[in-house]
Amino acid sequence: MTGREAAKRTLRMQTPDRYAKNFPEPFGSDFVWTNLTPSPDRRPRKGVDDWGCEWDNIGEMQLGEVKDSPLKDWDDFGKLPIPDISAPEKWANVNDARAGAGDKYIHGGLISMYERVHFVRGLENVWCDIRECPDNLRMFVGLIADLNVAIIGEYAKHDIDSVFFCDDWGLQDRLMINPVDWRAIWKPFYKKVFDAAHAASLDVWMHSCGYITDILGDLIEIGLDAVHMDQQENMGLENLGRLFKGKITFHAPVDIQQTMVRGAPDEIRAYCRRMAEAFGTNEGGFIPCCYSDPVGAGHTRENIEIMCGEFLRISDEIYGAKI
Repeated sequence: MTGREAAKRTLRMQTPDRYAKNFPEPFGSDFVWTNLTPSPDRRPRKGVDDWGCEWDNIGEMQLGEVKDSPLKDWDDFGKLPIPDISAPEKWANVNDARAGAGDKYIHGGLISMYERVHFVRGLENVWCDIRECPDNLRMFVGLIADLNVAIIGEYAKHDIDSVFFCDDWGLQDRLMINPVDWRAIWKPFYKKVFDAAHAASLDVWMHSCGYITDILGDLIEIGLDAVHMDQQENMGLENLGRLFKGKITFHAPVDIQQTMVRGAPDEIRAYCRRMAEAFGTNEGGFIPCCYSDPVGAGHTRENIEIMCGEFLRISDEIYGAKI
């Protein structure tokens, strides 16, 4: 079974013959990425992005942070630079993606609909806007949703398999905002994008870290196919499985904050098996992966190899096939 087939069968709970996987070499991955060039959600380590956000980075982490947000006053919204996605040359990588991917599953990037708003507006301002200027927030989120729908239309022409975007909604022990406000402002626009993707036969994947238990059921309700979740211990691994197993596919490594950093080899192996039991069934529901910035998170090469190797053994035990 090809990587593309394994991923699709896992998402649809149609019993793949192995785990689909997203590991570094030499363990291999069934996934590739494509995006516009440059991505309209580009996040440079340093410098100014296409929306006018100024980024900076210290240390060895891949990710930076916004040091200056361009939209300090809603009266200036009309002056905000909006990335132009219409230029044909921006789609060169997408046009060639299927030919380059072979039998792998292709993710197409979208624009984040919470993170991009607070990059541009400033996080504290966005939290105040929820109470003071909710219509302005809806206008901005709606603009991003419309850009995403347009991007989806182009992906659909090029045999892309999914859309994938990032919106970290969680703190360590709660959502960043009241779930009632999330449902009132963001949920309808997520549904618009998810519906557009499914109408174009694209799966929907979303990365969201932190404590997101309070809205994961809503995301499933409106059509999220897979959640990329780097942390689980802050929500309770078995609790997540009890609530959501069989309803969505979990795309996850061993918890990047706790066990992957501090765990002994046997603890990492045991956690892999707990994940397989909590998230997956023989029919699907779980795709193991490796964290994208292991150096920044403090993950040793030894622990990465232990995790990947254990997931491969579990797959062989379940399906009887090496991957």
